[in-house]
Amino acid sequence: MTDRTESSEPAAIAVPDLSRRRFVAGVGGLAATSLVAGPALAQAQAREAPALAQAVAANQLPPLAQRLPQSPLVVTPVERVGQYGGTLRRGLRGSQDHNGILRMVGNQGLVRWNLEFTDVLPNVAERWEVNQNATEFTFHLRQGMKWSDGKPFTADDVVFVYEDCLANSELYRSPPALYVVNGRFVEVTKINDHTVRFKFAGPYGMFLTQLATPLGQHPTLFQKEYCKQFHPKYNAAGLPALMRAASVNSWGDLFRAKCGDIEIPTRWGNPEKPTIDPWVIADPYAGGATRVTMRRNAYFWQVDTEGKQLPYIDAINFSIAQDVESLMLDVISGRIDIQERHIDTLQNKPTVAQNAQRGNYRLFETINAGSQQVTIYPNLCHKDPTVRAILNNRDFRVALSIAINRQEIIDIVYLGQSEPWQLGPRPTHPWYHERLARQHTEHNPREANAILDRLGYTRRNAQRIRLRPDGQPLFFAVDVIPTLNPDQVDTLELVKRHWAEIGVDMKVNTIERALYYTRGDNNDHDFAVWFGPGGLEPLIDARDWVCMHPQGSRFGIPWAMWYASGGREGQEPPDNQKRRMQLYDQARETTDVRRQGDLMKQILDLAAESFDCFGPCLAPNLFGIASNRLRNVPARMPYAWSWPHPGPSMPQQFFFTS
Repeated sequence: MTDRTESSEPAAIAVPDLSRRRFVAGVGGLAATSLVAGPALAQAQAREAPALAQAVAANQLPPLAQRLPQSPLVVTPVERVGQYGGTLRRGLRGSQDHNGILRMVGNQGLVRWNLEFTDVLPNVAERWEVNQNATEFTFHLRQGMKWSDGKPFTADDVVFVYEDCLANSELYRSPPALYVVNGRFVEVTKINDHTVRFKFAGPYGMFLTQLATPLGQHPTLFQKEYCKQFHPKYNAAGLPALMRAASVNSWGDLFRAKCGDIEIPTRWGNPEKPTIDPWVIADPYAGGATRVTMRRNAYFWQVDTEGKQLPYIDAINFSIAQDVESLMLDVISGRIDIQERHIDTLQNKPTVAQNAQRGNYRLFETINAGSQQVTIYPNLCHKDPTVRAILNNRDFRVALSIAINRQEIIDIVYLGQSEPWQLGPRPTHPWYHERLARQHTEHNPREANAILDRLGYTRRNAQRIRLRPDGQPLFFAVDVIPTLNPDQVDTLELVKRHWAEIGVDMKVNTIERALYYTRGDNNDHDFAVWFGPGGLEPLIDARDWVCMHPQGSRFGIPWAMWYASGGREGQEPPDNQKRRMQLYDQARETTDVRRQGDLMKQILDLAAESFDCFGPCLAPNLFGIASNRLRNVPARMPYAWSWPHPGPSMPQQFFFTS
């Protein structure tokens, strides 16, 4: 039996004033009689924001001890215990940047990441047990924990999410894959008001890791008491009127409009929806909005090491800029207190650094969780059999790789802030794989030409482009999204010149994101590029060496479909890839980290042998800015979707100096 309790959290080392008895006596009793003047009142007010203390004194809010759980999560501040007050300013871009809010405040799941992105820690669940074969996970919730409207957070809320929402085909066409093992959706059972058990149809060693990611937030997303009014099981008679009032055509649309979901704008569009976040919506994220504002949650369930309720900061103001240029102007003018999203390109760094004094901010480093900055995916399942045969020749791919002048790309596009690289965990990761990362990174156009000659591509047209066996030019289009990845376009323009030197023609096919995915889904691409994941999270996202992502494993999307469907769809992959899939399944089933490492090494060995895709350089570390008045911001933090920066650094413990 594996047991994870609060004792693994350094912040939970005994703090004398945090026992339930002394907390009630030292805070609750004083707050209940908060009209008494003198030191007692000052002590009570010191442990909560002044505005909340005033509301308690006016009998408009319960005392602090009644608002906190019996065992609040204790957070150790990065620098020091903070002070209350202030409004934090942060920027969003355009009308579809809702995940910018999620990354800042929406990370309150059953478990959470530590700052180093190496371990899963207690959060809403103060402890848990896992059975021997990792099929059952029992979570113990914090007793006395409240939603932002003051109602209890209990096991009923968690069960509601799974039984009435995720399993309902009218609300979710199919249950989220995170909760499906061996084709069966998880069974979630209420043991008592504060204990829930998740039971899977097979071993699921990665479940806790997945719960720590943004997509693992479902267990804490919907309050049953509020959201059931939009569900036919609980309010069939009242739904028609509610749907008319909201101008929607189905109860599912109504539910999403009112209760949201993890990654949709309406999660932040309804101020009435209860949450367990440190701040709650005041001015919603809605069409035409120029800002989104959030105010502190009076019932937030975390405290610092002195027992002071978090968050320290009163409110957040998300201004909405229509473009990056406007956001950059706000940053360098000092109108933003913390920002890394959208501004953190290497090309922007000199401008941001030069204006630090003017804007009264400092730079912090974000550690790129990615691996390859520009993974170049040849379509090994190409519809055209001639092209498929060309791309499936490993030597051909090697020739393309060594034709690339990586140092030129690094110097010109990435300002010297990287190194030649292929794929795999970053050099600092315990699973770093030298061969997969470094093979065929030398710039050797002479050898590349010799390889292509040996493969029979000796004929050329008038433009010196080599010819295929059928007489057609050796030409490929490489799909890229310019608005999302401008540096990748610049990189490909250089690669185009490098490949032309060995007689291979290439078009940088700049397309919109929707078309990019459509071409991939239809298997219509020759090559595509994307950021290569897995630098710090190789087990979570192995798409560049295991075809496990039906949209992301772009070197073999039909193989990924075969894997995801259990062999019912797509195309059966070759033995090397099938073996990687089998090993990956085994790695995801076990909770033994050493065993996971052994299995992943075998996967990386096979990927190095196959050499499916390649790229120019290691994804460089980037940066963010923080106001010089804003403290407790780590000097370095991971940069990842699975570690949705800056959220796991606990912005609730950020504070402003006077």
